[in-house]
Amino acid sequence: MNKVILIGNLTKDPELSTTNSGINYCRFSLAVPKRFVSGGEREAEFINIVVWRTQADNCHKYLKKGSKAGVVGSLQTRSYDAQDGTKRYVTEVVADEVEFLSSKNSDGASSNASTPSGNSDLEPIEDDSLPF
Repeated sequence: MNKVILIGNLTKDPELSTTNSGINYCRFSLAVPKRFVSGGEREAEFINIVVWRTQADNCHKYLKKGSKAGVVGSLQTRSYDAQDGTKRYVTEVVADEVEFLSSKNSDGASSNASTPSGNSDLEPIEDDSLPF
């Protein structure tokens, strides 16, 4: 069984690309906090994620640096020959599901602190127009 479940924050804006055959994919990195604290600070693992097709378009459109996301996928390792002739190895998560955990208008925060109710889409109503 090869299944990975992660929740973390994006370390930079997602990068959307297209294969030679026209299939979209998106790459981003998640900072996933470790369970323990070392030296008074919580450390994090930085995990590379790749997402394909329509989900890639959605990730590129709605995620940004600092966004909180949940990812379910599988671990993949691959290798390639670098320009200097050395063999490079890459380990990444191929996402089957990506859940956007930050609100649309927040900067990675889980709630909108700019309004008391968290409903920034609501406009104030004049008291004179109320029926009571």
